[in-house]
Amino acid sequence: MAKSRKVIITCAVTGSIHTPSMSPHLPVTAEQIADAAIGAAEAGAAIVHLHARNPQDGRPDQTPEAFAPFLKVIKQRSNVVVNITTGGAPTMAVEERVRPAATYKPEVASLNMGTMNFGLYPMLGRFKDFKHDWEQPYLEGTRKGFFKNTFADIEYILTTCAENNTRFEIECYDIGHLYTLKHFLDRGVVKPPLFVQSVFGILGGIGTHPEDVIHMKRTADRLLGAENYHWSVLGAGRFQLPIAAQAAAMGGNVRVGLEDSIWLGAGKLAESNAAQVTMARKIIEGLGLEIADPDEAREILSLKGGDKVGF
Repeated sequence: MAKSRKVIITCAVTGSIHTPSMSPHLPVTAEQIADAAIGAAEAGAAIVHLHARNPQDGRPDQTPEAFAPFLKVIKQRSNVVVNITTGGAPTMAVEERVRPAATYKPEVASLNMGTMNFGLYPMLGRFKDFKHDWEQPYLEGTRKGFFKNTFADIEYILTTCAENNTRFEIECYDIGHLYTLKHFLDRGVVKPPLFVQSVFGILGGIGTHPEDVIHMKRTADRLLGAENYHWSVLGAGRFQLPIAAQAAAMGGNVRVGLEDSIWLGAGKLAESNAAQVTMARKIIEGLGLEIADPDEAREILSLKGGDKVGF
């Protein structure tokens, strides 16, 4: 839906892909996650996408109790739109993954659009020393495991959150995921305006070539109708900013954050989520575009408003 050319920046502040030993800047505790989210918002992010972690060892934690401390602080200190993951981690069952979004009724929740191989194990070739005993087996487990998002799982998340008026950041890692989204759109299980997040560079999903980005956008336009959705992209690892630049130039929105990449440049760790948001903002404004503030993002995406959440 191209009536607004203001670009929405989403920041995914910690995620479940990177482990604490990979970067000292990865937020782990509730205080760190809250500060990272607020810093990203102050730098220009209209939406923050949130996971929780165990504060002792940094492993992914999808209990509602783990989300409560930073959700309350973010709401008190910022007007930013809060997006709660339903992806959690590939090791979790869907019933566990949906609980925070079902409990706290956010304006936005993420929704993964298909079962897939989700290969994190190549990072074992780049990182050798781990502080916590769960990190190496977690990464190695993605060699023989998979990220389960069946049709039933997707429908379970949608129906569980149906009465909350939560909209979804619909994460599509490959072309087939767009066809699955079209299936749910045709059934009326999801309704426009859709917020489609195209994900590039996860091993098991679509790649990072510029033609891949164009192919995803062209296919989404054909299947969904350009008037029915807002497009956003995230590029994994070192492709974060190049893909953001391409998408912004093509009329899209962008997602950055330490969930998707721990880097700010070649061999340079990002010291904060805000630093990545700042770089994305420079690219967007360098293209002669403006970034959306949280209330503008709410209007663009037809969100229910921050006063109607459960936290």
